[in-house]
Amino acid sequence: MSAPDLVTPCPSCGARNRVPRGGRGRLRCAACHADLPWLVEADDHTFDEAVVRSKLPVLVDVWAQWCGPCRAIAPVVEQLSRDMAGRLKVVKVDADRSPAVSRRHDVRAIPTLLLWRDGAEAARTVGAVPAAQLRTWVESALGAP
Repeated sequence: MSAPDLVTPCPSCGARNRVPRGGRGRLRCAACHADLPWLVEADDHTFDEAVVRSKLPVLVDVWAQWCGPCRAIAPVVEQLSRDMAGRLKVVKVDADRSPAVSRRHDVRAIPTLLLWRDGAEAARTVGAVPAAQLRTWVESALGAP
């Protein structure tokens, strides 16, 4: 059974919008049509829906609640979802609750960040890095807008 969609306010107009896990295009506000941050969770059963089938590039954050470095970079990852709305989808995967995702993608340490493009992994970084370095890595992996 799939989890219900999240609801998030539009940063431009404040309208409340449903944020589906899956989807093929950009996520836009129903009221003002501004790009919305696309930040969702996925697990062993919903990873393909959220990541592999996405038309947008996807930053996958494999983390765990007990992991200090994971908690340290979480605000940076969430900020990237806001700053790169319309260009990037962010999917968080709890490694403890989704061991099949970790095995399937050879995740051996956390945090691991995977950048997916066109249904395949395009780049990977492991460990907590400073915000500026993480942003530079994502922008470099995405290429010019």
